Amino acid sequence: MIVEDHPEYRDGISLALESDPGIRLARSFGTAERALRHLQDRRETPKPDVILLDLNLPGIGGIEALPYFRICLPSAKIIILTQSDREDDVLAAISSGASGYILKSSPLGQIKESIETVMAGGAALDAGMARHILKSLEKSPPKPGAKNQLSERELQVLGLLGEGLLKKEISDKLGVAIPTVATHVRHIYEKLNVQNAAAAISKAYRTGILRADEGDE
Repeated sequence: MIVEDHPEYRDGISLALESDPGIRLARSFGTAERALRHLQDRRETPKPDVILLDLNLPGIGGIEALPYFRICLPSAKIIILTQSDREDDVLAAISSGASGYILKSSPLGQIKESIETVMAGGAALDAGMARHILKSLEKSPPKPGAKNQLSERELQVLGLLGEGLLKKEISDKLGVAIPTVATHVRHIYEKLNVQNAAAAISKAYRTGILRADEGDE
């Protein structure tokens, strides 16, 4: 599902996604209110697996609407697709449960790859946004003992998630089965009290479990 108020951009993205045999566009809307009413109607099918959500919408904005989308469709992955590269917007979106944050200036291939990434359990973050987030989170003092929540293997998996690796890539790198990686990821989410990879990575840097300079080594 696409929630975007600019008709030309919405139509362009819609046509591009519909041309991909691996993606099916359920619906597109110009406001969050209309999209939410559609999701609340039990007669309407199919329900989307991924929602591309703009931030600057008429009426309810994307950040404000994001929790309502998660209530209506808890299983859906939400990717913010916006022009805003503001630090506050990025952190608010991830904290509210977005699985990704992509700029509208991104190539179409990157947008499609982001959809595939979040469906595979990864975090879809524009490279510039990821660095932006890390610099911001460096300002937050780490909480003592935060690392003690996670086992050594879970810390390894979390670090690889922070590098942008998917579960299969983590499996190959660590030499363990994909279901084992999935179990570690589930335990990480439970221990950090988050819903997805993007939120886990954000919280890990914010609490000091991961450090921004570790990604530069």
